[in-house]
Amino acid sequence: MNYRSIAQLADEIVAWSRELPRDIELIVGLPRSGLLVANVLSLYRNVPVTDLDGFLGGRTIGAGSTRENPLHRPQGGGRDPESVLLTAERFLDRPRRVLVVDDSIWSGETLRLARKAIEAADLPHHVTYGAVYVTPDTTELADHHREVLPAPRCFEWNVLHHHALRRACVAFEGFLVPGRGHGDALPTRPLHRPTTALGHVVSERPEADRTDVERWLAEHDIEVAELIMTDAPPAAASAHKARVFRDTEAAFFVEGDLGHAVEVANLAGRDVLCAETMQMIRPGAIPVARPGLRPVDEVASRRTLRLVRRMIPARARTRLAGARRRRIAA
Repeated sequence: MNYRSIAQLADEIVAWSRELPRDIELIVGLPRSGLLVANVLSLYRNVPVTDLDGFLGGRTIGAGSTRENPLHRPQGGGRDPESVLLTAERFLDRPRRVLVVDDSIWSGETLRLARKAIEAADLPHHVTYGAVYVTPDTTELADHHREVLPAPRCFEWNVLHHHALRRACVAFEGFLVPGRGHGDALPTRPLHRPTTALGHVVSERPEADRTDVERWLAEHDIEVAELIMTDAPPAAASAHKARVFRDTEAAFFVEGDLGHAVEVANLAGRDVLCAETMQMIRPGAIPVARPGLRPVDEVASRRTLRLVRRMIPARARTRLAGARRRRIAA
């Protein structure tokens, strides 16, 4: 599974900005995910931003009271909000060089409809189109792109409603509900609320709890193709999940806990998306700590670290250990 996080997207946008033309005067984001790209790019470039409806209506988004964009500067140097808003509305009174952006292009339908609407409006602006991610078949649909990312793919910002979940294994405990099962009461609200059907939901609860779990899923409109229960003890939960994962054709596994995610990835030899850190954990890889979350060393169990070490060749382990000693010495 080709997966990209919001942190990776931000880094890509910064790198992409260095490649884009320097004369862009306005960024237009296509709802919804394209607005994320447009906002980051406009802040980095310090140019105005708007959405598609605003662009068609001749409006940009104001710069805010603590940040002054030269293109939004009111007549006479005033700072009152009304004059800033008025200037933002007049910014598109004359032709501008505009970049319309989306996060990715899959079929190209969203971009095609946006282009059609802009052309029908007969605007005086010079408009180009871009996306951070494209597929090998859609590279020619936009004027600018950053990375060619083949299928299967999904992103941190769309995974909860991505059709890829229909082909995934999903941990019931840790992703849909808190806790590790085994007698824990079901909560009144889900931890995460996916808006697409789930493929294989794996619960750590015994078969006797199936009716309660099915009722809970139905109450929260969470559609599941297959619900798999287990009578295995808590210590064997990761092994059970890895076994189910291997027995299915799932594209990836969604696990709520980082330590368990590393264990399942290494036991199954396949990719696991950790909902705690929103990282795709690869077999044999040691996840990078993310700000605001527990350090990896505090999360990963000794068993997990042993599994990871077995996946790394001895020569590579020696090189890593040497690099770590040199870093400490420095």
